Amino acid sequence: MNEMNVKTNIVLIVSIITVFGVILIPGDISAETNQITVTPINEKVSLEKTIITMNIPQDNQLPWGTVRGEASDVAERYPIIIQFYKGEDPVHFAQVDAKGDGSYEYKFRVRNMDSNTGEIVNVFEGDYTVKIYKVIPNTDNLI
Repeated sequence: MNEMNVKTNIVLIVSIITVFGVILIPGDISAETNQITVTPINEKVSLEKTIITMNIPQDNQLPWGTVRGEASDVAERYPIIIQFYKGEDPVHFAQVDAKGDGSYEYKFRVRNMDSNTGEIVNVFEGDYTVKIYKVIPNTDNLI
């Protein structure tokens, strides 16, 4: 293969990836923080609970969804628990570790392909309540 063919192939691959990336940019998926509560566990740590509403439209084309948290104080050796509810019914639970800066990320399938029929199945669709629990160090000496 000569150098010109290699460059042409690279440009073609980058173009395909760019078009694919543009198609996958979400437009309608939304999430909104509704409530954050902090409950003391003991003199050193508390439990922070964040409740988020998430909407995944019926016409969603993206295969993955993500729950992310920004860098913050998280007590060491405690995982972050993420729970998804449709109405009052639990539909999905996950546990992730915080990164060194206290941030976290959890990826989950929104769409899947049925291996028997080849049909695309929406795993998540509609409105969900997402509850995120993390253990944080106390900032006050008082409980």
